[in-house]
Amino acid sequence: MIGFAIFFWRGHQAENGDGKKQAVTQQPAAALTVKTATAKTDEWPLTLQASGSITAWQEGIIGSEISGQRIVEVLVNVGDEVKKGQVLARYNADTLKAEQAELLAMWKQAESDRKRAASLKDSGALSDQEIENYANQAAIAKARLDSKNLQLGYATVVAPDDGTISQRTATVGAIGAPGNELFRMIIKNRLEWRGELSAEQLAQVKIDQLVELTLPDQSSAKATIRQLAPSLDPQSRLGLVYADIEPGSHAQPGMYASGIIAMQVDKALNIPAVSIIIRDGRSYVFTVSTGTTSKVLQKLVTTGRHQDGDVEIKVGLTEGERIVTQGAGFLNDGDIVRITDDAGVAK
Repeated sequence: MIGFAIFFWRGHQAENGDGKKQAVTQQPAAALTVKTATAKTDEWPLTLQASGSITAWQEGIIGSEISGQRIVEVLVNVGDEVKKGQVLARYNADTLKAEQAELLAMWKQAESDRKRAASLKDSGALSDQEIENYANQAAIAKARLDSKNLQLGYATVVAPDDGTISQRTATVGAIGAPGNELFRMIIKNRLEWRGELSAEQLAQVKIDQLVELTLPDQSSAKATIRQLAPSLDPQSRLGLVYADIEPGSHAQPGMYASGIIAMQVDKALNIPAVSIIIRDGRSYVFTVSTGTTSKVLQKLVTTGRHQDGDVEIKVGLTEGERIVTQGAGFLNDGDIVRITDDAGVAK
């Protein structure tokens, strides 16, 4: 009887031992070691994105104002920076100088005759009409001389303002004709970005707002909105914003650049962008429970703006929620995880 009791006690102890061992083996194991971050609210700029061309703020066309004379010297080329009044080209002025000298002599003679006639007015040797004719002849001679002096001045082509030569058609030996284009220049080296915006976007933009441009070489340029178009293009239904580009960038006329217009600052709930997992075309994050075991929950979110490696969450999260950053792409809803810090120490 005693032996049977001992045998029953030992068997019961063995059964209890197996039960404990089985309970240990059924404890769920962590699927992956991950790092986490907390959803936080910061002040972010509210922006609009648009694209547009870069052009000269004002392009000056320098044309010929002289006729029948040959260009003998061209002093600048495309890309040269020039100052107001700087000589760009010269025409052969020998013929004009000779004509000027002749007209100068004629004017001096006419002026001398006018003075002599005026001195005889009181003597009655000349009638008032004759005296007036001498005065008219002197005036005509002076006008012809002034006209020739003006033509002589046109023989030297100068820059109308500070800027950069953007195009040159003047060539040595070409015969001048009034209106012929010789040079084009970017006045004062000022460039502008002409961003194309929809009517809805245009209504949100104001003068003096800043624009961050991304140029074709991926460099950046800063600009400030100077003017808004008063109407929309009837074909594209888009309106233009004119933004002055700050000097010192790689911007050049003819480039097409995208721009981000900073309008105002507002609060944005944000998390690290690496936390976002794209599945079936939708954006998800994994939040971590705060219980005895770290279990993850897959949540559908709606994203917004991006800034400095973070992304705005418009719908799907609340401030303070703990989300998986590193390792989220390997998780499934309900997985148990092991959390470590940046040094790899388990928490």
